[in-house]
Amino acid sequence: MAVRGCLILLFVLLTGIAHTFSQLSGSSTVDPTTITTSNSTNSSTEATTPTIAPTFNVTSESPVTTPQNSTNYTTEVPTTTHSNVTSVPTPPPTTPPVPKPAVGNYSIKSNTMADCLLANMGLQFIFKVGDNANQTVNLDPTATAVNGTCGSGGSDSSLLLTTKDITVLFVFTNASKKFHLHTLSFTIDLGNGNIFYQSNNNMSLWEASVGSSYMCKKEQSYVITDNFTLNTFELQVQPFDIKNNMFSTAHECSMDDASLLIPIIVGAALAGLILIVVIAYVIGRRRTYVGYQTL
Repeated sequence: MAVRGCLILLFVLLTGIAHTFSQLSGSSTVDPTTITTSNSTNSSTEATTPTIAPTFNVTSESPVTTPQNSTNYTTEVPTTTHSNVTSVPTPPPTTPPVPKPAVGNYSIKSNTMADCLLANMGLQFIFKVGDNANQTVNLDPTATAVNGTCGSGGSDSSLLLTTKDITVLFVFTNASKKFHLHTLSFTIDLGNGNIFYQSNNNMSLWEASVGSSYMCKKEQSYVITDNFTLNTFELQVQPFDIKNNMFSTAHECSMDDASLLIPIIVGAALAGLILIVVIAYVIGRRRTYVGYQTL
């Protein structure tokens, strides 16, 4: 009986121990699952967070940088182009043309109060001071004082024209019964004590026979020196042997002669053309007449 009771007690104890071990085993199974699940969740959360953050940063920085560069480039290009286009069509400053000078009538009288030199002309002077641009001035006859000398035989005649700022001297000589202008001097006061002076005493202009005049109605330009040019308009001069205070027969310049020669050449060409047409007509009529006789 005692043995049997001990066995029953032992069985009960083993059963309790087994049950307890079973509960402990179940609790142990649940805990690892929970721990695993918790760790898995935490690991997934931690892994996802770093992955999204870099992706978001890269995506947001790239579009921001690209529009800034594109905007800067687009703004600079039209600004440069607009500046160039604006500067190109700017017209350079222009100098208004100088009008033609008025024609002055100048004369020098001898001791007997008879004219010994006559000159009608408009005078324009073009000069250059240093490296500056050319300057052009006209001589105003109404503000010009006239002086000069009468020449006879082998002596020269001279014409001196003076204004407030300008002085111009013409000297004529006669040799072998012909005269010409051989000296021209020009002086102009530029102000502030600056005087421009040019001269040439080795010229041979306006040549004609003594007792006649030299005339050139068209504008003529004479290079007197490298820095000085004279333009004349409606020119007629007679420095010697004047009769009755009037110009004698004029020797016209080559430019005026050419103006008369052109109409003559054109007329001759037309006359020659008419003559050729008449000859061709006569030849044609004769051939027609011969043809009729042959028939």
